[in-house]
Amino acid sequence: MTLVAEQIPLDLGHRPAQGREDFMVAPSNQDAVIWIDRWPDWPAPAFILYGPVASGKSHLAAVWGEQTKAASIDTAKLIEMNAGEIAETAEHLVIDSIDLWLGDRVAETTLFHLYNLMREQHRSLLLTMNMAPTHIEFAIPDLASRLRAAPAAAIQPPDDTLLAALLVKLFADRQLQISCEVLDYLLPRMERSFSAAYELVKDADRLALAEKRPVSVPLVRRVLLDTK
Repeated sequence: MTLVAEQIPLDLGHRPAQGREDFMVAPSNQDAVIWIDRWPDWPAPAFILYGPVASGKSHLAAVWGEQTKAASIDTAKLIEMNAGEIAETAEHLVIDSIDLWLGDRVAETTLFHLYNLMREQHRSLLLTMNMAPTHIEFAIPDLASRLRAAPAAAIQPPDDTLLAALLVKLFADRQLQISCEVLDYLLPRMERSFSAAYELVKDADRLALAEKRPVSVPLVRRVLLDTK
């Protein structure tokens, strides 16, 4: 397979593919996908999706949000608005990366009342976080008990198949085609995490653009050495 690089003199960014068809289902995330597909047959008003940074939580939450016409709520709203005001935003809600505000009494109070409102009105709330709620210290015990009892699914670190597919997708998002030779070189040598894959592709794209070269084995070798 021939590698093709965009010859653009300025870094104009890229538009990542975020549709359902772009989400790669693998053993590491299939439980989460099953829960998303199970909606609206959730046993509680909230569903919790957790996993490492850049594992695809936001992507899968966006898929559910599009499916349900849910509003995405900035976590800062938990200290800027009351639960009733947030609930008026849309019938169903997504709150992404909620970890930063768990432990804050004001934010937790708002989330506690929001949870109760969603339950009373038979509406749904999807929360994402980096770790399971059983591993988080809460300021409000009643909120802790509700979220720890809510259905939750983890996205695990990627296996070889998913990591390879992720690299192909990330390079494609930047209009770059990656060869099997480059994949075979990267997989046993790179850090096995979603965030590492994102950083590696970003750095390889930047270097290829700067040097007006394709993404080759020598180029990604340099990227890996720079991260040591």
